[in-house]
Amino acid sequence: MSCKFKLLNIGFGNTVVADRVVAIVNPSSAPMKRLREEAKTNSHLVDATQGRRTRSIIVTDSNHVILSSIQAETIAQRLSADVLTKLDEKDPRC
Repeated sequence: MSCKFKLLNIGFGNTVVADRVVAIVNPSSAPMKRLREEAKTNSHLVDATQGRRTRSIIVTDSNHVILSSIQAETIAQRLSADVLTKLDEKDPRC
């Protein structure tokens, strides 16, 4: 039995396992800035921006915070497309 993980492209060749994503948010609010700082303090911050401006923050079920330079709306659309594809190709064994 082999179940494949759906990977979500978050820019510059970086990917995240789609099933692990809890939230995709805009980084501009004060609570999101605090979230980023707490993750950095706890060594749970992953910077996938390649030195560019942070345009979205991805939160995973393991409390990791991932910074991306791709717009949150774009990543959400990619995630939605993956979910719809996954429903069409559902393997009952996985």
